[in-house]
Amino acid sequence: MRTLNQLMSLKGRTALVTGSCGFLGQAICQTLAELGCNLILLDLPGSKFTELKDKILDKHPIEVTAIELDLEDSEARSVAIKRILEEHKTLNILINTAALVGTTPLDGWAMPFENQSLETWDRALNVNLTAVFHFARDLFPLIQKSGHGSIINIGSIYGVVAPDYSIYDSKDMGNPAAYAASKGALIQLTKWLSTTLSKDIRVNCISPGGVLRDQSETFIENYKKKTPLQRMATEEDFKGIVAYLASDLSEYVTGQNIMVDGGWTVW
Repeated sequence: MRTLNQLMSLKGRTALVTGSCGFLGQAICQTLAELGCNLILLDLPGSKFTELKDKILDKHPIEVTAIELDLEDSEARSVAIKRILEEHKTLNILINTAALVGTTPLDGWAMPFENQSLETWDRALNVNLTAVFHFARDLFPLIQKSGHGSIINIGSIYGVVAPDYSIYDSKDMGNPAAYAASKGALIQLTKWLSTTLSKDIRVNCISPGGVLRDQSETFIENYKKKTPLQRMATEEDFKGIVAYLASDLSEYVTGQNIMVDGGWTVW
């Protein structure tokens, strides 16, 4: 029987993390690195790859490569996928973190419903859903032959429940329909992939609750009142669940959407 340390170890394995330079992406990368996993960082051109790589390599003797990519560009996605297939003999883990979120500065996005644009709707579904399908489909053979395949999608509480507008205190805060729709669809895609890719690849979803950033005190207090654990999340709250789903700790777990929301969706 393997020990917990053996089940948790990712030494010799490789993970691709989209949106790696974002707040959550960085926490995910640092978690994987701590477990010995080699990393392929993927994010928008101009992202702080060097800073993230330096932080990781300063503490962990792993291999780290970076790919600049705008996920909205399907042709660029294909080029990036081809590069990964050519340069890497194995890929064990794919974590789809990149997304257009409620605070992304887009026209026709976090606005009153009647002002939300079709163009931005299409952009959101392309990044939040289509890109996930694209990577899973084309990287499937590489992940399959790894013997320890795990795909982890990042959903949201708003892929499960509707927004409560009473907690919002500013016109600058909103909840775009395309965000909720794309995250709900991503959760269903997770379930579909879990049976389609079984038994070689496990596919699960993590749905975060609200993460503490620079929200107003009023919003934070309103949010806490709706949350059994009475606080918003921090990036560190996701390290454990990522370690669990990426490693053999969860080798009999697939098709799940795990809420990491402090109990927000329990009511």
